[in-house]
Amino acid sequence: MKNIRNVIALLMINFVIMSNASGIEPYPLEYFAKRFNIDNVEISPDGTQIALLRILTTEGNPVLEIYQTKDLSIAPFRMDAKTMEITGYGWLSDKDIIVSFRQKVRDKIDGFNQGVYENKIAKLDLRTNKIKTINEIGAQIANLLPDKPNKIIFGLNSENKSGGKAPSIFRPKKYYELDLKSGRKKLLINAKLAMSNIRFDSKGNPRLGSGYDVTKDESVYYYRAIGSKKWNEIFRLHEDSFEEFNIQAIDNLKPDTLLVIAQNGEDKKSLWEFNTQTKSFGEKIYGRSDVDISRLISHSDSWNKPDVIAGLSYSTDKRNIEFFEADEAGLYKQLESIVPNAYNISITSRAKTNSNMTIFNSGPRDPGTYYLVKDSKLMVIGSKNSNLKAENLADVKYIKYKARDGKIVRAYITVPNGEGPFPTIVMPHGGPFVQEVVSYDEWGQMLANNGYLVIQPQYRGSRGYGLDYYQSAFDKGGQGGYAMQDDKDDGVNYLIKKGLANPERVAMFGWSYGGYAALIAASREDQLYQCVLAGAAVSDTRLQINYYKSRLRGASKVEQVNMWQDSISPINETAKVNVPILLIHGSVDQRVPPEHAKRYLKELKNQNKPYEYLELDGADHFSSTLFYHHKIKLYETMIDYLKNKCGPGGL
Repeated sequence: MKNIRNVIALLMINFVIMSNASGIEPYPLEYFAKRFNIDNVEISPDGTQIALLRILTTEGNPVLEIYQTKDLSIAPFRMDAKTMEITGYGWLSDKDIIVSFRQKVRDKIDGFNQGVYENKIAKLDLRTNKIKTINEIGAQIANLLPDKPNKIIFGLNSENKSGGKAPSIFRPKKYYELDLKSGRKKLLINAKLAMSNIRFDSKGNPRLGSGYDVTKDESVYYYRAIGSKKWNEIFRLHEDSFEEFNIQAIDNLKPDTLLVIAQNGEDKKSLWEFNTQTKSFGEKIYGRSDVDISRLISHSDSWNKPDVIAGLSYSTDKRNIEFFEADEAGLYKQLESIVPNAYNISITSRAKTNSNMTIFNSGPRDPGTYYLVKDSKLMVIGSKNSNLKAENLADVKYIKYKARDGKIVRAYITVPNGEGPFPTIVMPHGGPFVQEVVSYDEWGQMLANNGYLVIQPQYRGSRGYGLDYYQSAFDKGGQGGYAMQDDKDDGVNYLIKKGLANPERVAMFGWSYGGYAALIAASREDQLYQCVLAGAAVSDTRLQINYYKSRLRGASKVEQVNMWQDSISPINETAKVNVPILLIHGSVDQRVPPEHAKRYLKELKNQNKPYEYLELDGADHFSSTLFYHHKIKLYETMIDYLKNKCGPGGL
């Protein structure tokens, strides 16, 4: 069958338009490779200033800029981090800002999940325009204490001395209150493993805690009432349980009642009341039969209503919000009516003393635009990528199809402008046990802009669709390379039947688990693909699980060990590879170390299989470590490979 396809492809080569199906010239790839123009836009408490992060040059790091809301054209105050990279900030008062940084401290990874960066925080005083570094490496901000402008609460990880008897997420912390003016810190809580994670309310009162009981292999949850110094244990969850107990908030209308997202014996996660006195679930506040509830949404007026919950979110075609507060619902509805290409709108900050606020919108036809609302007028602050115009971007559609065993699979498809059938890229998400919601997707839009239809299947194992769907990826042995792979191929066949995908022009591109899936696709006998592009790919399942198997316990151990141990390992399948492969890997990847690429390349050479290899020097596993020079090299290599080397005649 493959030989027939190759002949057809050769006959078609002279008729292939290599721009895209609409005839519109694709954007230069540097438009997509450029890091954000602006990001993290927030207004000061008094509404007179806005702060934002801006990247001024293609290879530059973010700088912090402060503008006057009375006239955004006035030249801003600007702060550069020099040898460090600014990663975020927060307003403490009208004149004080807390800034977080990261700095590259080593050239090579320091073992699995030990990357090349360390984090620090500092305070910027706008009275003097001077910055004061806080000498606490690895400090994690726990609370900005809005009522105490010169103080914050931060946590520092302590050594986990459980000897592997507790999950790695439970790591004891020391919590300090830090006086940003004097630099003095006061120890608030020296948390132990039994109660390692503490959550504080807006006043700085410790209210919620969680930890791990190594004698019973249980996660333990605690509650502390206002005015009390006693922690009350309220709930336990055995490590073998696949259910979740996620405390979202303390109900501001009902004392001693928590708002919890949990399964509580059901398949889907819902929002429940939980009584801290009776230590039991109460009323189900909101649940759905199709998807899990994601999280609660805090009121946008965080200064005046810091503990008020405005609604909850769940994801289907996009992120949807079910509002509890009528004023918030009305405000969002009004914004949706006036913001261009409104899709996913969020209020990123509001002033404390007036109605000024900052708004962010992103969606398939908006890479992300920030707005200022001042004196009831909407003004554009700027776009994360001003080179990309709405009319030349692509729509995203949410579809459902049946896998060959009858299971319903959801997917997002990014559809190029023009008429199909289109050359098609299957782009499975990483994880694999994560929830993916496609709004503006840089990779998807870049490929669609070059004429490719992109399908992002939410294959079994994807989170957000209930326990049964998630567990079906591993509860009867790992389905990597089996049913999970069928889900992706069945999505292609669905698009072919719908006339959207060209059956002779299909490839797979993925990163992390998605890269693993691409390697699996390369060796399938009933071949759908002309080539695969595998980024940061797990090539040896045994090697990967051995990195962290000793740290796993209970349900997470069943999930990971069953998944990787029982799934097909690509390195054992290289003799079956029957399409060209482009392998991509970062040189300092801490999550899927480069050893995976080295071993797989050696086997490809031994089997005399066609491949190309791209190593991204200095790139880690995560998108935040892909700088302009990484991305432009990646995108140029990908597009060239797809057009010219992906099977006979290219894709």
